Amino acid sequence: MKPVSIDKLRIQLGSAVILPDVSFEVNGGECFGLIGESGSGKSTVLRCMSLLFNSWSGDIRIDGTSVREMSAFERCRTFQMVFQDPYGSLHPRHSVRTTLSEPLKIHKLDNHQQRMESALTDVGLPVDFLDRYPHQLSGGQRQRVAIARALILEPDILLLDEPTSALDVSVQAEILNLLVRLREEKGFTYLIVSHDLAVVDHMCDRFAVMQGGKIVEILPREAIPDNQAAMPYAKELIAASLKYERTVE
Repeated sequence: MKPVSIDKLRIQLGSAVILPDVSFEVNGGECFGLIGESGSGKSTVLRCMSLLFNSWSGDIRIDGTSVREMSAFERCRTFQMVFQDPYGSLHPRHSVRTTLSEPLKIHKLDNHQQRMESALTDVGLPVDFLDRYPHQLSGGQRQRVAIARALILEPDILLLDEPTSALDVSVQAEILNLLVRLREEKGFTYLIVSHDLAVVDHMCDRFAVMQGGKIVEILPREAIPDNQAAMPYAKELIAASLKYERTVE
């Protein structure tokens, strides 16, 4: 279980400040959420951590080691990302076998068949799905394959960027429950981005509310039902989400 520390993460492009000094810590084995409206900087934080975006200052450390000091191989073995869109994150002409075997070949790991079968079993898919292609899978099955791909290198941390928002409502709960089970079984540290407070309530131990690239407030999950937020924006965001949920019910 490896903790994550983000200290004074800042992105400035010319005169535009995208992230003005974001700081928070995630305990080892914790599920920490980032919520806020579109454009608040939630996904940008994940992209900085994974070095998909490199023009940032500050410090991001995993178990005390800066991500900039890690080799690409070490980063891939330490954390993996599950993207929002399972239709776009899987190569349409690559079978599930090719998708899962590629990272094993790159990292020169053995027992490919055993590792691939274990990854599929972990995400609740039969092993004969190895020879299927993305167009033969449902949206939920594609996201399970994407999660299996993230698991295949046995990382310590999963970065989850809106992992259910592109799925049908009937499938979202299945994927969320799968992620909860995997964390319980394997002790993952999760950093999850979501605009859905219900997802945060189901998944997270703590969460940060973001607005305009800034963290407005960090709260425990227990603060959601009675809306115990102290900052006005966080309080309004939680109130609006709770009102919507009650209306739907």
